Amino acid sequence: MQKTNNNIVDISIVIPTYNRASYLPKILDKLAVQIGLEKIKWEVIIVDNNSQDNTAEVINNYQISLNNKINLRYLIETRQGAAFARLKGVKESKGNLIGFLDDDNLPASDWIAESVTFAQKYPQAGAWSGQIHGELEVNPPENFSRIQAFLAIREEGLKPHLFDPDNLKLPPAAALVVRKQAWLKSVPQKICFKGRLGKSMVGGEDLEPILYLYKNGWEIWYNPCMHTYHQIPSHRLEKDYLLTLARGCGLSICQLRLINAEKSQKIMVIAKTFFGNFKRILMHLIKYKFDLKSNLAAQFELEFYFASMISPLYSLILYYNQLFHTSIIMVNE
Repeated sequence: MQKTNNNIVDISIVIPTYNRASYLPKILDKLAVQIGLEKIKWEVIIVDNNSQDNTAEVINNYQISLNNKINLRYLIETRQGAAFARLKGVKESKGNLIGFLDDDNLPASDWIAESVTFAQKYPQAGAWSGQIHGELEVNPPENFSRIQAFLAIREEGLKPHLFDPDNLKLPPAAALVVRKQAWLKSVPQKICFKGRLGKSMVGGEDLEPILYLYKNGWEIWYNPCMHTYHQIPSHRLEKDYLLTLARGCGLSICQLRLINAEKSQKIMVIAKTFFGNFKRILMHLIKYKFDLKSNLAAQFELEFYFASMISPLYSLILYYNQLFHTSIIMVNE
């Protein structure tokens, strides 16, 4: 591990954070003991998304205590939302690769080395992610495995394989590695989904950039040799949080499907999104009609299907909001 004065490094680790000063020491300690990096130049970038706690103090103390073992940089992104924080991190990074870690993701000791090795082995990969294991503070609800992917827990076997972007089967942005040039050439600066803000918890910010990479011809891969551990506090397993999460993820579905759709296909995508999820709701109600109230996983799925069904309406709202915003800018100019 070493600090580099070169303008280019092999990989930049970008960590967006918001009011998580208490989480940062754990992830920085994990990064400080990474192995297999003798020939790898790397840096860590903390992107503070308007934190009101002592995040800046924590990072300053680590910059001193690490004593140049890690090139640790601290940035501030004032536009609220994880998507903006990631855009900032990419823009300011020096790495040929960008490794995104959320502040509650703890990487295994060889996570960086395995990320770089995969990039060399799969040159057509524009983005790749590995196994994300859950570190749950309390026991999860029954049948949690059916919905754990919505909380960024992914364990998909021991063999590398391609994800399926056409069906939105994609990794989360947490613990995701991308090629910087692929990102810069594929992902627009104006994005639809900003991040889970306020009470709506509307998702989509994780998958949107990956879909742009895929649209531009890059492959999206699963690398089982990369391991991270997602810390999940007890409140994220409570009913209110889970149902709000399901609703937020569902509302983004139509807009995400439209990203890679041709103009001639968009009406069909909207129709399939509505009627396909309407059918899922009916089948779900028939299947769980006797125990829906006691089955939180089934309630989660039903909430997701319903939000997905009405997601075309949310896409329309997004479209007119962007149109209105563009008109305001033109008037001001």
